[in-house]
Amino acid sequence: MPEPTFTSRRGLLFGAAAVSAGALVTGCTSNEPSGGDEPAANNQPAADDKPGKQVTIGFAGPQADHGWLNAINDNAKKRAEKYSDVTLEITEGSNDTAQQIGQIETLINKKVDVLVILPADGKALTQVGLKAMRAGIPVVNLDRVFNTPQAYRCWVGGDNYGMGLNAGHYIGEKLKDKPDAKVIELAGLDNLELTKQRTQGFDDALKNYPNIRKVARQAAEFTVESGQAKMAQLLQAQSQFDALWNHDDDQGVGALRAIEQAGRDDFLMVGGAGALSAFEAIKADNGVLKATVLYPPTMAASAIDLARALGQGKGIGGLAEFEIPSSVTCYSAVVDKDNVDQYMPTGFR
Repeated sequence: MPEPTFTSRRGLLFGAAAVSAGALVTGCTSNEPSGGDEPAANNQPAADDKPGKQVTIGFAGPQADHGWLNAINDNAKKRAEKYSDVTLEITEGSNDTAQQIGQIETLINKKVDVLVILPADGKALTQVGLKAMRAGIPVVNLDRVFNTPQAYRCWVGGDNYGMGLNAGHYIGEKLKDKPDAKVIELAGLDNLELTKQRTQGFDDALKNYPNIRKVARQAAEFTVESGQAKMAQLLQAQSQFDALWNHDDDQGVGALRAIEQAGRDDFLMVGGAGALSAFEAIKADNGVLKATVLYPPTMAASAIDLARALGQGKGIGGLAEFEIPSSVTCYSAVVDKDNVDQYMPTGFR
């Protein structure tokens, strides 16, 4: 699972047409335009769907041993295929840091125009990010962040704190009128910073609802098996509660099995990440799962868009700056029965 350190919002990055809003430039001592020159922001190049300069993008990620990581690869490939001016050089994913470093060095030696790197370990791969940047190859660091901003030109990733925050507020609004409401939490791996951030966001949101108490927490391992085992323990220990937040939809498959086996349906459940199975359960609306909070794998498509803009020396439509941002954090939207159809095509298996 990803391990970013930024908090965030998600902006619309790229439209089918790039539109830059120009502001009227005025002189210091007059309210009239000085000389009638066109504002610079109106003339800036912005990335759009029209073919431009050919760009070769190297893509290196970890082994796709989780539904979310597989979706990352798929999103990158499909986005690159959309552009006739993009050639994607993609490596075979590896969780071995030495092997991934070697794969990235091969891409550097091939002199690709831009690199998109989702490191298996951000700290361990920082040096190869620096090597690429020093070789004049801009790096888009995807999700798991390098140790220094010098190792990348742009970071794009998810918002773990925001996931917890939005899950907490969703549950809080559902239970705000219930006296002495109780919630429990099925977290991910506790040794990961991302898990700590998700829990912190959840706890901070619940502080806004004095009638709600978190009465139990268990850490699973982002797997179906661990989700089932840890959820069974929670159910056995907690005879009554009103809501559950589960950090990850993959382990949520196991959690839902445990819930069904226990014959429990007396609470609402909120998931995390955005798996297709979760979307389908939310749409069916015949169980405890009522919502999930996104950690969108579409960030990989955005990384390709950003890399293409970098390679073509362009900015982003809708922003006044000539350059792409230095960081973009994807918003952790809540998906429930009211908007699930909109997000269904983005669900990962």
